[in-house]
Amino acid sequence: MRVIIGGFGPFPGAPFNPSGVLARRLARRRRPAFASLTRHAHVFATSYAAVDRDLPALFAEEPEIALLFGLAARRRHVCVETRARNAVSVLFPDASRYRPADAIITHGGANACYGRAPFARLVGAIRTAKVPARASRDAGRYLCNYVYWRALEHANGRGSNSHGLNNQGPLVVFVHIPTISHKPRPRRRPNQRNKHRPLSFANLAAAAERLLIALTAASRR
Repeated sequence: MRVIIGGFGPFPGAPFNPSGVLARRLARRRRPAFASLTRHAHVFATSYAAVDRDLPALFAEEPEIALLFGLAARRRHVCVETRARNAVSVLFPDASRYRPADAIITHGGANACYGRAPFARLVGAIRTAKVPARASRDAGRYLCNYVYWRALEHANGRGSNSHGLNNQGPLVVFVHIPTISHKPRPRRRPNQRNKHRPLSFANLAAAAERLLIALTAASRR
């Protein structure tokens, strides 16, 4: 089974982007559950041109799974995105300082494109690693939403159902991750207030591993 694991590099306001590091780490993790997987990590430059250039080449490898990560620094949960919107921001430049001139990705297309992954099961898998997670319907209007939209378009290339999704193509999942801490998360005492603390990278890597295991199982059904 071929798996693409993608993330992004730095962008304005985020000189360090953990999504790219996570993609590479997950591609190297050695677990019995991954023995039958051929994993390919790819870190996109955070630009629209890079997505348009690199994504077709990745899907030309005919993966069964495309698992993509991106940073959402203001969120407190790992968010499994259920849809991509046919929208892009004309206000915020990418890492190459390019800003789209049009707020629509695909003219004549639907307002949104929905993934077909078992989202509730994926959220549950992340939570088993003691990491807060939820499903989300808002992938934003920046490169994260853009790559998700384009990836769903590629997955949709060989036929569609009533939702515009390809039942034959790869499972495409986009996951937003919050800011991480380089320190381990301290254990919360019973009487201690549940204040938000950034996730450690170790916590996030464990959650991503369980997510990929669940996604692999879903793809085989």
